[in-house]
Amino acid sequence: MADENIIQKRGSYEAENIQVLEGLEAVRKRPGMYIGSTSIDGLHHLVYEVVDNSIDEAMAGYCDQIEVIIAEDNIIIVKDNGRGIPVELHPKLKKPAVEVVLTVLHAGGKFGGEGYKVSGGLHGVGVSVVNALSEWLVVEVNWKDGNVYRQRFSRGVAASDLEVVGKTNGKTGTTISFKADEEIFDTTVFKYNTLIKRLRELAFLNKGVKIIIRDEREEERREKEYCYEGGIISFVKYLNRKKDPLFNEPFYFEEESEEGEVEIAIQYNDGFIENIFTFANNINTHEGGTHLSGFKSALTRTINDYARNKGILKEGDDNFTGEDIREGITSIVSVKLAEPQFEGQTKTKLGNSEMRGFVDSAFSKYFSIFLEENPKVAKIITEKAFNASRARKAAKKARELTRRKNALTNTALPGKLADCSSRDTTKTEMYIVEGESAGGSAKQGRDRKFQAILPLRGKILNVEKSRINKILNNEEIRSLITAIGTGIGDEFDINKIRYGKIIIMTDADVDGAHIRTLLLTFFYRYMRNLIEEGYVYIAQPPLYKVKKGRREDYVYNDKALLDLLEEIGRDRVSLQRYKGLGEMNPDQLWDTTMDPEERITLQVQVEDAIIADETFTILMGDKVEPRREFILSHGHEVENLDV
Repeated sequence: MADENIIQKRGSYEAENIQVLEGLEAVRKRPGMYIGSTSIDGLHHLVYEVVDNSIDEAMAGYCDQIEVIIAEDNIIIVKDNGRGIPVELHPKLKKPAVEVVLTVLHAGGKFGGEGYKVSGGLHGVGVSVVNALSEWLVVEVNWKDGNVYRQRFSRGVAASDLEVVGKTNGKTGTTISFKADEEIFDTTVFKYNTLIKRLRELAFLNKGVKIIIRDEREEERREKEYCYEGGIISFVKYLNRKKDPLFNEPFYFEEESEEGEVEIAIQYNDGFIENIFTFANNINTHEGGTHLSGFKSALTRTINDYARNKGILKEGDDNFTGEDIREGITSIVSVKLAEPQFEGQTKTKLGNSEMRGFVDSAFSKYFSIFLEENPKVAKIITEKAFNASRARKAAKKARELTRRKNALTNTALPGKLADCSSRDTTKTEMYIVEGESAGGSAKQGRDRKFQAILPLRGKILNVEKSRINKILNNEEIRSLITAIGTGIGDEFDINKIRYGKIIIMTDADVDGAHIRTLLLTFFYRYMRNLIEEGYVYIAQPPLYKVKKGRREDYVYNDKALLDLLEEIGRDRVSLQRYKGLGEMNPDQLWDTTMDPEERITLQVQVEDAIIADETFTILMGDKVEPRREFILSHGHEVENLDV
């Protein structure tokens, strides 16, 4: 069993536990250093920071309900029924501890002392940053002495003393209300749907904690309540709900030791994509880390050992690879530890070396028992790995066809590719163009020094429904992989990329949208780093050409068209609606869609991998009903539809 000193209702949480590390001065000057940006992402991080304080109370065992309210005028209110932020005087600063927490950066129960053994948050920047970046903030504490305390702040500075405003009636907890500062943020309008994604995730990761979100800004108020007694078991079922699981109940275990806690849940589906999501102290570790390494190595070893012992793999047979074993897996790996070390480009990679061995040994022990006790499920998993192994071997020759013989020559490049002369990836770009006709115009209109053109014939294979061997036997996909140069899957190497930008250019109609979605599905499933590192763009060809007298304008959406007609008048106007790129001559295509000085492009980004996986499953998967529901739910958002 676990060490009694790890993660439970332990440790005191009094004024002396609030340790001060440094001041607040730089936050308003350089907010991006603390919350990532002053865009809408940074705005929502303010809410996450406050909620994470409440989640810390939940992880310590003192809170089981959190309420988030988006009130009128985009005021945020976060309530919890935890112990309440301490209100006594801080022994060193001689100020109420709650004021210290809200006005000093890195001051809180999670830094030293016994306030929290485990905590989440945006790498510990704390609610003081929220306070500093808010026009005003009010904290109300139901303290254990029976009094309700309140204090108001303005742009990070105390605007009132801490005062008693009522009695608690035996209830403890904290309520923080704030209004984000319009002087700091590009927008102060919160998105309900963005917040519910994170709050639902937190409810899955903290079983039994009820999280309520309510939007009071609309005439018809919206409200969601999340509480999952199954925790990450429920999470895996949720992720697989639009897929076809191969067995009903996910495998699950939890273990506690000196290193911390680990929880893992697994359920396979009949698809070909692996989906493993990892968390450390409730922080989504997008870049993986030591907990992921430990899980993968243990999974591969345990299934191979089982297959050997049961004679599924015979003498002379190669072991299954990790890629074989992970085909179709959906898994959540969640660890909690006292001193997480975050690394990587976005500080979302867990670096604690001890977690690799801890996760490896714990998972091996419990999963070995599970396979022995559930032979039917074990057979399903090993058969899927066997079929994946066979497909991988069949794909080996096809994969060879995607490799270029020499990085400096075009000898192995696809014949349809019109390459550029430059090899400087800070300048080069490749347009993936729908159809031979548009490809011809693009080749004539481009700047040959830095722009390459790869025309596609028709629609590429839907990779969501195909194994890797079938994918690599598809001529259009082989051409695409070869032209880009990075390889795919486990062989992907971003350093071998041949172009600094990969721009998808399709017609502005239903077929064009379908081709674009097929390409994005391929990139997301097999070259995700291209998207995550910002290489993939979508061209925005004009929808209309408007002529009046000698004046010509290209218009890219219906709103811009209405604005233009309002400006120039509707009399004697010639309006041309472009349905295909092939309708434009090379000069027009350059002027509107390919000239870096004039064109509009959209960079493709992955804001939430879980939502992205779900969306691709719905749009490109086998099940029709989820797709129909998606269309009915989002049909009103369509701006341009050609029938």
